[in-house]
Amino acid sequence: MKLYFIRHGRTEWNEEGRFQGSNGDSPLLPASIRQLEKLGKHLASVPFDAAFASDLPRTVHTAQIILDQLETPLELQATPALREWNLGKLEGAKISTISAIYPQQMDAFRHNLARFQNEIFDAESVYETTKRTCDFVKSLKGKELDTVLIVGHGANLTASIRTLLGYETGELRKNGGLDNASVTILTTDDFEHYHLDTWNDTSYMED
Repeated sequence: MKLYFIRHGRTEWNEEGRFQGSNGDSPLLPASIRQLEKLGKHLASVPFDAAFASDLPRTVHTAQIILDQLETPLELQATPALREWNLGKLEGAKISTISAIYPQQMDAFRHNLARFQNEIFDAESVYETTKRTCDFVKSLKGKELDTVLIVGHGANLTASIRTLLGYETGELRKNGGLDNASVTILTTDDFEHYHLDTWNDTSYMED
């Protein structure tokens, strides 16, 4: 199976530098909508068999914009399993403010998740957020699907995709996270071993 992972388009809170998490949400920026239309045209001829997205508004909107550009109509299936990391008390807060108060924890969140102490913020643990998303991906095994579109969120997808690839917890964000409206492609034959075909691709913007 070929899995196309898309991070949602850039939002107002992304622009303002705020944590969004699974209990926060803000609208897509107009420029992001245009970018997503371009992404949809870039993916228009891909023979997707199914499309899934987090059930949060920013991801549903992102997915629908992409689906509207596809050559073959496809119904979106939304699920809470693909929601962003539940960040508890961090949600809605300015990243710069939290970084000033908890510099070590924010460094851990961005660079070494093995050192991130989620309980400080009443947030999901690394294990919890990656397990629900990885379990969802593995639930596709045995279904008659060859190519699948999955629209999700930056922090959750970065950690979950690398968990599927076998990275250790401390390495999940070592090389940075996923950009808004980026494409990452994995392939798998057995849902135990995954191959990375494409990581964080936004080259379609240059077309």
